[in-house]
Amino acid sequence: MNPDIKRERENATFDVSKLTNILDQGQEKTRRRREIESLVFKDPDFNEQDPNFLSRSERYDQAVRKSAQMILKLREFGIADPEEIYHYKSCVHPDRPSPLDLHLAMFLPTLVNQATTEQMDRFFTAAWNLEIIGTYAQTEMGHGTHLRGLETTATYDPATQEFVLNSPTVSSIKWWPGGLGKSSNHAIVLAQLYTLGNCHGLHAFIVPIRDMNTHEPLPGIVVGDIGPKFGFNEVDNGYLKLENVRIPRNNMLMKYAKVEPDGTYLKPKSAKLTYGTMVFVRSMIVGESARALAKSCTIAVRYSAVRHQSEIRPGEPEPQILDYQTQQYKLFPLLAMAYAFTFVGQYMTKIYHRISGDINQGDLSELPELHALSAGLKAFTTWEANSAIEVCRMSCGGHGYSRSSGLPDIYVEFTPTCTYEGENTVMMLQTARYLVKSYRQAKEGQQLRGIVSYLNESHDRRLQPQAVAARPTVVDINDLTSLVEVYKLRAAILVEMAAKSIQQELQHRKSEEDAWNSSAIDLVRASDAHCHYVVVKVFTDKLGEIGDTAIHSVLSTLALLYAMNGITKNSGDFLLAGLLNVPQVLQISVRIKELLSQLRPNAVALVDAFDIHDKKLNSVLGRYDGNVYEQMFEWARSSPLNATEVHESFHKYLKPLRSKL
Repeated sequence: MNPDIKRERENATFDVSKLTNILDQGQEKTRRRREIESLVFKDPDFNEQDPNFLSRSERYDQAVRKSAQMILKLREFGIADPEEIYHYKSCVHPDRPSPLDLHLAMFLPTLVNQATTEQMDRFFTAAWNLEIIGTYAQTEMGHGTHLRGLETTATYDPATQEFVLNSPTVSSIKWWPGGLGKSSNHAIVLAQLYTLGNCHGLHAFIVPIRDMNTHEPLPGIVVGDIGPKFGFNEVDNGYLKLENVRIPRNNMLMKYAKVEPDGTYLKPKSAKLTYGTMVFVRSMIVGESARALAKSCTIAVRYSAVRHQSEIRPGEPEPQILDYQTQQYKLFPLLAMAYAFTFVGQYMTKIYHRISGDINQGDLSELPELHALSAGLKAFTTWEANSAIEVCRMSCGGHGYSRSSGLPDIYVEFTPTCTYEGENTVMMLQTARYLVKSYRQAKEGQQLRGIVSYLNESHDRRLQPQAVAARPTVVDINDLTSLVEVYKLRAAILVEMAAKSIQQELQHRKSEEDAWNSSAIDLVRASDAHCHYVVVKVFTDKLGEIGDTAIHSVLSTLALLYAMNGITKNSGDFLLAGLLNVPQVLQISVRIKELLSQLRPNAVALVDAFDIHDKKLNSVLGRYDGNVYEQMFEWARSSPLNATEVHESFHKYLKPLRSKL
């Protein structure tokens, strides 16, 4: 054990294992998670070559092999709980996506959410046993987040009781679905439904795309891999062109919407019910933001504890770079964010399951809130985490640029979350639509419930300049409850400003659509403020569940740092709205420095509490034992370029140059 990191752990003021249990939501869950991790990490069937030294084809091949082994092992051990399957998979493919991700995370859940009982009997067991390997084909070359713009068609033919699917334009070719290129034999295809001459919008269809025995593409199916991407080298993201592909009528998922044999269309109770899979995945992505950031912070904080650099006082030994205030200012707010996102990810999961249960009972009243919350938090957390991962990489200096650090892989595998399952700006605008609608309802006297209940209060007077100037600023900046209130008022004010911007545009005789576009910047700011309020509130509420005094103390410090750092980053909002005054903002900047100093002794312990196994972290810089330099040298020596002392290119190209001099 590196002596620096050993000393850091000895100086911690709380029990790391107890905090791990809190993060895992129970001691038994921690025990079971570690048991599952041990099953994977001790299994020689999951040994792999370092993917950094493999070609893309080799990486895909290795990932498919491990995925197949994973399915066999899950059956052998009887692991069927979705949470446990997730833990197992995250150890088999640490930090990396796999060719079966969409099968497990979208194909199967879509069947569960949208298939009839008869369709479940036909497809689910075969899909669960991987006879059917599926993907979710929604995005097209020309359209992604704007679902109504998708061009793929499914036209019902009453004479044969079949749907005929077509890709009518080059821009309608399905593009990006993971596992589509080479792995899948079925796809859930989102297409515009036409029946009896009418278009009824997007619906989901189960489409066989490859022969179940030979795996060759079926007639009318043009399918393949879209080529190398920024990351996702293990995944065969694919394209799919449909040319008069016929499928039976009962291959349309009909739990909610139906097409009768004669072509009669029966619409669902709510069009949003068909978007259940997207809402589920967006909810999951919030938790993924926390996990990616937790890994990045673990690497950067541990490395900062063992790396010594420069001098604080001339002539004295080089200090740990974690002792520099600038390094603390880079990393500790991100560590606070990782904890905040962990708790908001848990909150999002609970909300999703609760509202989904209500939906299954026929209560759709909270579906709009679930849709808005999942869209907004997905955008907010991925934007923030994406930027934070890069800060962690740069805080590791030059070594952070090496693939051995693990940080480049975390970044390239996480950054697509900002655009898949809904491009983030569009997601924020979807949330804003719900917020503005809620604001207008509150203005009309309706009593709002849920997370937008803060809009029940009218804020007209608050926005008047004279009222802002006269407002007494009595906020206790050291009290989290007061800061939650300030964040809530900021969100309410920005929602109102956005709504008023639309109203002003409408008074200039603009259409609703043009007014919306002309107010889009204000709308995104309102959604961002709303989501920021939710995160601060959830973090603060979580503290009320913590009984251990030492853990409560350190988490309170983190929560204060997260809330205060957010104020300094958005000080203009709080000052212009009269929620805080200049002396208070300056006081917060001073207080942040004090919080950094308070957190310094617990920094390594706080990342240890994430309990990320070295094999899962996959980072030379973030090793638990802190022995960075020895392992970095070993990793470099294993590069294929070092297999021979003299590379063949020397004899082929460089040596001949001498004879031509």
